[in-house]
Amino acid sequence: MDRFEPVIANLYFSNMLTKEEVEKIALLSRIELRDGEVEKFQKDLSTILDYVEELKKVDTEGLEIVSSVTGLQNVLREDEAVIADNHQELFDEAPEIKDGYYKVKAIL
Repeated sequence: MDRFEPVIANLYFSNMLTKEEVEKIALLSRIELRDGEVEKFQKDLSTILDYVEELKKVDTEGLEIVSSVTGLQNVLREDEAVIADNHQELFDEAPEIKDGYYKVKAIL
């Protein structure tokens, strides 16, 4: 049983996505949909969009804007340029050097 199925069974889709819209979303997302998945995602994505519409109706007037619920903050420091004087030591540890550069395998 699909985890969205109970929600979908009782939900009225005010703006059901068309099959063409789902196919375009899949194309833009570079997701290949198999047979039957278009209809499934048509319902699932429509459910999500309907829920977003419900959230837009919530009165948030006077509420503080919160960007983090944990209260934690990043601790940042200024970048400082440092002259490294151990180039030869680092080159000695490298598997292969060519013309003063690290030689690595091509990745493409």
